Amino acid sequence: MTSLVSSADAGSAAASAPGSRWQTWLILVAAMLVVMSVSIDFAAEDSFGWDVRVNCLAVDAHAAGVDPYFVRNLKDTKLSYPYLPVTLDAFRPLCAGGYLVAHYKAIYLVLALICALLLPALGTARRGWRDTVLRAAIVLGGFLGFDWVVATGNFEILGGLLTAAALALLLRPAQSAERGDASLAPQLAGAAVLGLVTAFKLVFLPILAALYFLPHPRRRKLLLIAVAAAAFALPIAISLAFYPDLFRSWISAITGQIPGQHSPASEVNQSLLLLASSLAGSIGLAGSKPIVIGLYALIAVTLVLAPFAVSVWRMFRRQAGTGKTALLSAFDDWLVHHPAAAMRITVLAMYALYLCTPRPKEYTFFQVALYAAVLIADLPAALMVAALAVAVFIPILASASVTAFMGGYGQLTLALICFWILLPRAPQRA
Repeated sequence: MTSLVSSADAGSAAASAPGSRWQTWLILVAAMLVVMSVSIDFAAEDSFGWDVRVNCLAVDAHAAGVDPYFVRNLKDTKLSYPYLPVTLDAFRPLCAGGYLVAHYKAIYLVLALICALLLPALGTARRGWRDTVLRAAIVLGGFLGFDWVVATGNFEILGGLLTAAALALLLRPAQSAERGDASLAPQLAGAAVLGLVTAFKLVFLPILAALYFLPHPRRRKLLLIAVAAAAFALPIAISLAFYPDLFRSWISAITGQIPGQHSPASEVNQSLLLLASSLAGSIGLAGSKPIVIGLYALIAVTLVLAPFAVSVWRMFRRQAGTGKTALLSAFDDWLVHHPAAAMRITVLAMYALYLCTPRPKEYTFFQVALYAAVLIADLPAALMVAALAVAVFIPILASASVTAFMGGYGQLTLALICFWILLPRAPQRA
């Protein structure tokens, strides 16, 4: 194995070695498998795509002057509109004329491919066609996230597009950051875009904390986090200021205060929080919120946060050496002087915080696949194959079963295993 810092160089060396031919064939096989999976999704019945229909029905209801957060005002649906009031006008051009509802599958496929092209390469080598195909295979096939986006027609595809754009802006070339001559403007724009993404689904706000791992001085990083937080708050503030009545309806809708209609608060999603609730229920304490929250925190720390922190700490202490500088300042300096590692840690932190969120729905694993696509391409050969198998091969082959990854922990489990594979490791001694 190799360290996190040198993984990009190792991956580049592996790509130029004669033995890399089998990797190329493996990537092509994965791409063919993804093409088959996407083709099956496109051949599915038109009864799918309920979310895109609900969203556009809500936009049309708002344009007609009725409150779209009351399901009775929407035609032929029992689902509610979950997004902030400002999005009703933002989405109006998308829903105009019914074109999106009629052709959403093809449009989503194009947007997903754009996501794959936007995603940055963390290595110092120029990205080749093989890495592009690999990223596209993970984006379209990773953890069945895109399958669920297509099945539901959810606007998560727009969140994914903004996430890919944010990562492209935030993760500037490592060599520029190392020289200190990289402009902060792209990172500021990327932080703002990332903040807007989290405003779509409020539970993902903690992801903004991952910006602290970027290779910048502390004041710059705090500025980026502040910009991202401001961008997160902006749609909420606009909705509250310009759509006060709709804002109250939105609060009622998402918290389940409107009787007799669907609410996101009533949904049960296979998450670490649900696992904690199940464990508390097995000992007769499911009704105790402190116990459930405590178990939730313990599980998140044990499975995700502690492995991440320990692996990063080991790498930092091994490479930073000893000094009299304060620990946090030394860590900040180490990130600045190791920009490739810092950027990789940033994406890993986003991945980790995504796994810890309390309500990751099936289609939100499309976002997880985007993070995985950035990280897998620069892995050494053995780890890349393992991660590709867990992220793409196993879920697609398992999806041949009609009930695969429906109502279970399959997606979360595979995403966790892939996360553990992606963690930095110390080099083995000869």
